[in-house]
Amino acid sequence: MSAPSAEESAAGAPVLDRTAPVEGSSDAAEKTKRKKHVGPTHIENKDPRKLPTVVLVIGMAGSGKTRFMHRMNLEMHEKKIPSFFINLDPAVIDVPYGVNIDIRDTVSHKEVMKQYNLGPNGAIVTSLNLFATRFDQVLGYIEQRQHELEYVFIDTPGQIEVFTWSASGQIIMETLASTFPTVATYVVDTPKSSNPSTFMSNMMYACGILYRTQLPLLLCFNKTDVTDHSTAVTWMKDADVFRDAMVTEEAYSAQLTKSMAFVLQEFYANLRYCGMSAATGQGVDGCLAQLKECKADYCDVFYPELKSKMLKKRQADATKEEDNHRRFASDLESSQGFKIVAGRGADAQPGDDEHDQEEEQDSDLEYDEYTNRERTLEDDPLDDGSPPPHLID
Repeated sequence: MSAPSAEESAAGAPVLDRTAPVEGSSDAAEKTKRKKHVGPTHIENKDPRKLPTVVLVIGMAGSGKTRFMHRMNLEMHEKKIPSFFINLDPAVIDVPYGVNIDIRDTVSHKEVMKQYNLGPNGAIVTSLNLFATRFDQVLGYIEQRQHELEYVFIDTPGQIEVFTWSASGQIIMETLASTFPTVATYVVDTPKSSNPSTFMSNMMYACGILYRTQLPLLLCFNKTDVTDHSTAVTWMKDADVFRDAMVTEEAYSAQLTKSMAFVLQEFYANLRYCGMSAATGQGVDGCLAQLKECKADYCDVFYPELKSKMLKKRQADATKEEDNHRRFASDLESSQGFKIVAGRGADAQPGDDEHDQEEEQDSDLEYDEYTNRERTLEDDPLDDGSPPPHLID
């Protein structure tokens, strides 16, 4: 079964609301119906094992993220696995796979550059910021089909730091993780990672993403049809072999790279990885199997931790509310029925209010006397502009 083209899939793709519908139209009725949906349902009230797996595809520019999405789109159609595909890269010119939701239908990257006088990267960040304000609609579309979908694949911008370290990227990741089982897939360019220094740079970035997202992480070595990923796997498992490979390296950072091989051993211990070729489809089954294992990790590790955090937050909110009520009751009791002046709180004493009124009246009288004196001087017909007597020699 061949996969539909991008145009065919996009024909029925939902577009996020940007304009208000005309009153009395079917669009207005549909929007009124959607208004009843107050927001995405928190995963705490769901069974995560029965929900689709959200796959965030992250990686360096040129690592093959879009090609990875294209391969997964083909596999989902061939195996008849119901899935959802979302593009979050506003600067991409052509998407070679059918998308259900495309950020380019909502935000124009070029218009953002013109309107806000930004460069390419700044426009991508701003576009993501604008799109994040409507991301609840994206979750609404997914929730409508959550019982029939198995995967939700999301392609992120080519500039990895734009999504991973931006506020909007963090909001999108946290919103997804609190609504659906979410897995971060870090795509690695295997041919470039055959160099020990480049390999270590990728591993450090993957480690940063793991601690940044606090989600199950799948390390996907792409382009294995060009270079096998077995060398990279060996370096991950044996730090001594990696140090031997660094013998010929004479770069300034070589010593740091050797040391990091031992530091990241704990990171490698529980890391899931797979090798595949997005161009040929080799290793796709293994990748899907690892995604299922990552979802199990989410349900067994992340989900209980998330519920624990939510419970602690509710307890902290309840404690804070109780403390506010207690302080209010204490202030009310210590005021002894008198009005509490703003800024004084319960320290206000009986009679302070009358004292403030007396001070205000005295101040008004002084101002009136000064104003009358100035007016008298201005209207004095004997005033010829000469200096006062005490200034005459």
